[in-house]
Amino acid sequence: MSDVHEQFAVRPFPELRGHGLWLRPWNAESDADVSAYLRGLSDPEFQRWNTPLRFVRDIDGARESLRSRTASATEGTGVSFCVADPDTGAPLGHIGVNEIDHVMSCARVGYWVLPDARGRQIATRALDLATRYSFTELALHRLDLGHAVGHDISCRVAERCGFRYEGTLRGAMFEAGRHDAFRDVHLHGRLATDPETPDPNRA
Repeated sequence: MSDVHEQFAVRPFPELRGHGLWLRPWNAESDADVSAYLRGLSDPEFQRWNTPLRFVRDIDGARESLRSRTASATEGTGVSFCVADPDTGAPLGHIGVNEIDHVMSCARVGYWVLPDARGRQIATRALDLATRYSFTELALHRLDLGHAVGHDISCRVAERCGFRYEGTLRGAMFEAGRHDAFRDVHLHGRLATDPETPDPNRA
């Protein structure tokens, strides 16, 4: 591991509590976690708006993907949280602080919610927790949030958490289910110096 990665490695793996949620590390050795992760990535609504660099189609692929996320945290290049019920630890969704650049002090955030957990502002509450963690514990200056044009729900989540719309990036994301075609992206951004947002439990 390089000196820079050693300096910024995420140890121990963080756990965040607040807004009625528990953000904990995914456990790649837990069948329940791996199954929930695969269910999230297999959901038609997720696939409509997201196209991973590597498709995850089965349990083995899901487990390997989670192991790679653990490696990213060890290297200090990303932090992935299972958004969980605070009492049972049951998965509700995912949020990640990805592509951390410690030189430019920035990162990219992304999230999804399992179908049976939608309609409860879980994405908003999780994004608020992860944002505060990024600006305090990780000492980042800027977070980017991009979503496919037309994904209005994600747009509202971003705006509720203080991520201002900054423009449209042409052809900056893969089309649904394809690696040979592209679509436009709405870019949102938030700075550590931006005003605080309201408590999402009261918004």
